[in-house]
Amino acid sequence: MLPYIERETGPEPDACVIWLHGLGADGHDFAPIVPELGLPPELRVRFLFPHAPAIPVTVNGGFVMPAWYDILSLEIERKVDETQLRASARAVQALIEQQIGQGIDSRRIVLAGFSQGGAVAYEAALGFDRPLGGLVAMSTYLATAASLELNDANRQLPVQVLHGSRDPVVPELLGQKACRELERLGLLPEYHSYPMEHSVCAAEIRDISRFLCRALAPA
Repeated sequence: MLPYIERETGPEPDACVIWLHGLGADGHDFAPIVPELGLPPELRVRFLFPHAPAIPVTVNGGFVMPAWYDILSLEIERKVDETQLRASARAVQALIEQQIGQGIDSRRIVLAGFSQGGAVAYEAALGFDRPLGGLVAMSTYLATAASLELNDANRQLPVQVLHGSRDPVVPELLGQKACRELERLGLLPEYHSYPMEHSVCAAEIRDISRFLCRALAPA
């Protein structure tokens, strides 16, 4: 099981957000965002911020750092270690199973991921065998588009794609391309662009908050 930081917005949470960090970061990177989301008190949400394992990363000279998978080249069409990416996706799915085992309905579980974490979130959410509540993909790309198998359980999955128009690390066209791939699969992603680089901004946090309020609204 992946180690993680846990935050809860209320007693006895009945919803969960699993939020994946980017390359070289860890779960602490996004944990402070919980109060910034300003979720209403009636949403009792458990947030999990997993830590990726430390592995050598080819594009960084083989330096060992937290990474969900190895990146072999930084050309516009990223070349990544898909075996490692899928292994990370399975580890995230194990966290989903853990939360289901603790009594949270799969339809009240949202995956979120930034950059490399977003690529893993795409694979983990779209391939999961029970319906999830939503997917938030931030400043990322659909690395496994050619091999992804969309599970029938998530053909109606709400997806929010967010990207910076000035991103020099993951160009916005990759976020736009991911949206087209999702549409090809029959999904209807919600897309937002912001005048920022490879980061997160206040307007984006507000949009994520609105998405979570819709996805996790009490029945």
